[in-house]
Amino acid sequence: MKPEKITTTTCPYCGVGCTLQLHVRDEFIYKVTSPFDSPVNHGNLCVKGRFGYDFIYHSRRITTPLVRRYLLEGKSIFDIRDSANPDGALRIPSNELSNNNSPWDWVEVDWDTALDITADKLVEIYKRDGSDAMAVYCCAKATNEDNYLLQKMFRAIFRTNNVDHCTRLCHAGSVVALQQAVGSSAMSNTAAEVIQNDVFIVTGSNTTENHPIIALQMKEAVKKHGAKMIVIDPRRIELVDFAELWLPLKPGTNVPVFSAMAQVIVRENLVNWDFVNRRTEGVDEFIASLDKFTPEYAESISGVPADLIRRAARLYASAQNAAIYWGMGISQLSHGTASALALIHLAFLTGHIGRPGTGLNPLRGQNNVQGASDMGAMPFHFPGYMRVDAPGNAEKWEKAWNVEPGGLSRKLGLTTTEILSHAHPGGIRALYIMGENPMMSEPNLNATRRHMEQLEFIVAQDLFITESAAFADVFLPATPFAEKDGTFTNTDRRIQRVRAAHPPRNLSRRDSDIISALALRLESRLERPTAKWDYAHPSEILREMASVNPDYAGVTYERLEKVGLIYPVPDENHPGTPDLFIDDFPRGRGKFTPLDYVPSVELPDDEYPFILTTGRVLEHWHTGSMTRHSDLDALYPEALIEIHPADAEIHGIHNGDPVKVSSRRGEVVLRASVTEKTTVGVIFIPFHFHEAAANLLTTDALDPQAKIPEFKACAVQVFPAREHDLQKPEAVTQRGRY
Repeated sequence: MKPEKITTTTCPYCGVGCTLQLHVRDEFIYKVTSPFDSPVNHGNLCVKGRFGYDFIYHSRRITTPLVRRYLLEGKSIFDIRDSANPDGALRIPSNELSNNNSPWDWVEVDWDTALDITADKLVEIYKRDGSDAMAVYCCAKATNEDNYLLQKMFRAIFRTNNVDHCTRLCHAGSVVALQQAVGSSAMSNTAAEVIQNDVFIVTGSNTTENHPIIALQMKEAVKKHGAKMIVIDPRRIELVDFAELWLPLKPGTNVPVFSAMAQVIVRENLVNWDFVNRRTEGVDEFIASLDKFTPEYAESISGVPADLIRRAARLYASAQNAAIYWGMGISQLSHGTASALALIHLAFLTGHIGRPGTGLNPLRGQNNVQGASDMGAMPFHFPGYMRVDAPGNAEKWEKAWNVEPGGLSRKLGLTTTEILSHAHPGGIRALYIMGENPMMSEPNLNATRRHMEQLEFIVAQDLFITESAAFADVFLPATPFAEKDGTFTNTDRRIQRVRAAHPPRNLSRRDSDIISALALRLESRLERPTAKWDYAHPSEILREMASVNPDYAGVTYERLEKVGLIYPVPDENHPGTPDLFIDDFPRGRGKFTPLDYVPSVELPDDEYPFILTTGRVLEHWHTGSMTRHSDLDALYPEALIEIHPADAEIHGIHNGDPVKVSSRRGEVVLRASVTEKTTVGVIFIPFHFHEAAANLLTTDALDPQAKIPEFKACAVQVFPAREHDLQKPEAVTQRGRY
C-alpha cells in the first residue's frame, strides 16, 4: 500500500524518544517505520514503537464529551450521595454509557456544555474553599506545551502549587538526590554514550524491557566495543547474560551495597583525589561514615557475596570512562533518595562525571516525564526547576503570566500521593486529571479508592475511561500523540518534535486546546485575566515558557525540525549540551552526604515471607491505558507472578497454576510463571493489569524527602488459589464494554 503521506514524529512510549515515521492513508496509520539517521534509535524500534499505535482507533476510545446526568439536572453530588452510595462515600465509579436514569449515567454533550459545567464547578469550589482545595495531575504522556499550560492554569488562576505528575511515582528519589548533590536532576550524559564506556553499571533497571533501544546500545558496547557491564539487580534480567558481574541484591538493600563499594574504593586508594579535592565538598565526613559499611556487613544484609562487591568496586573505579545507568529499582523505595545518593557518591569518588562517556544517568520511564518536569508539573518548582519558595522566582512568572505582584503562591504544594490522602472536607475537594491513572499507579489501591470516593469534583481529560476516569464527573476527550503537534523531551534531555498524522477523531480535541478554552472560561467567571490563552500554534506556547526558563531559551520549532536539541540551550546560536558538569556543578561543588542503612518499611516475616517487587514488561506500558487497548495485549494478555522454582516447589505451585498473593493491604489472583529470572524469596508482578492490580498489595510508605512510595519492596504471602478465589470479583474497577 502506498501512503498518502509519511509523518515524522516521536514515540509516545518510554523515555528513549525514538523517531517514528507514521505511514498514513485515508486518515489511518497502517504502518510505522523509523529512519536510520535518527540520532536516538538509528532505525531500531521495539514492539511497542513499531506496532503499538492501534489504540488510537480502538472502539473504547471516547471522542465526545461526557457529563454525569446529575450535573445536567442541576444537582449537587451531595444531593445524590445517599441514594447513590449509602456507605458514605461521595461517589461511585461508573464507566458505561447507559440510559437507566441513574444520576451517575454518563451523558454525551457538546463542548460548550462540558466546559461550562467544568468551569462553574471549579470556580464554585475555589470561591468557597480557596486555593488549597484545588489540585491537578499533569501528564508525562502529554506534550511539553500541554503540561506547561495546565500547570500555568492552576497556578495563575487558582493560585495553588498542588501540581504534580507521575515523576512522583518513578524518579522523585533520583530528582531530589541529584538536586541535593549537584544542583541538576536530569541525566548528565546521553544514553548513546554507553559505547564510550570502558565499564558501566546498570542497576534497578530491566533495560531490555523498559528501554529496549538503550539496551541494544548497551549490548553493542559489550559485544563490539569491549565494555564491561556490572548488573546490580534482584532479578536475573536479560542483561545479566552480557554482564561481567551480577550482584543479586535483595530489594531495598541498595545503600549497603553501594556504600560498601565506596568503602572499598577508599580503603584500596582507588579515589580520584584530584577530582574530589577540586570539585566536591564534605568528603571527610562521608568517608568517616563508611566505617561500618564493610563488604561483609553489606553481604549480611543484601545477600551479595562480599567478594563480588569488591570486584565491582575495583572494576568501576579503575576504568578510564565509567558510567551508571539506573531505573526505578533505585528510586521507588522509602529510602529512594539515599539509594540515588549512594550511586552519586561512587561517581564523585572516582571522577566518573563531567566527561563524555561517564556520568549519572537515571533512565526516565515515560515518553515525556523529563519534559513534564521541565515544564513545572511539580509542586515545588515552577518551569525550569525554579523553587516556588525561593526569592525572585515567582516574580518572574507573575510578570510572564500578567499576575499581580504577590499573586502566585510561594507555598510548597502537595505531591501526587499527598493530594489524594488530603481528599476530605477541609482538604482537596476538586481534582483535575490529565492522562494520569492513580487508580492503577498509586500504591495501596484500596486506600486510593477511598480517597477518590471523597473528592467532591473530578475532571478526567483522557482517551479512555480508565480506572480513574470512572470516578469522574466530567470527561473531556483528548487526542493521542498522532493527532497533535508539540514537543517531547526524552531521557537524554533531547527536545523533539511531535507532529499530527491526521486530524482529531470525531469531537476529540487536543489537550492544549481544551486547557485554553477552559482557562478563558475560568478567567471570565473570576474576572481574573492573566497571560494569553489564544495561541495560534503550540510553538508559541513553548516560546512563552522558554522566555523565562534559561535551559530552553534557544529552543525554537525551526531548530527542532530535524534531530532536536539537547538542553541546556541558552541561546538560538547554541548547539545544545549533551554532556553536563564539564567544568563545575550548578550548585558549585558536588556534595557528599553521609548515609545510614534504613531497612524497607516492610520486611518478610513468618506471616508474609516473600518480598514483592513490581515493574513493567516489554509488551505493555505503565497502567495499560494504551497497550491494553492495542493488539499488543494479545502478546501478554494477563498478569503473571514470577516465582523462583525453589519457592514454587515448597508451596506446591507449578508453572501456569493460579495463585493468590496477599499483603496487609489487599490480595490478587493470577497465574504463576516459575522461573529463575527472579531470586529465592523474591516475587515479581507487573503493574499493568487491572484484573490483578499489583498496587493493591504495595505499601504507601513514602520516602520522607522525595515523597515517593515504596513500590519495590513489600512483604507478601503466596498460596495456590482455591475455587472461591477464582470467583472473586475484581478489586479495582472494570473497564466496561463501552
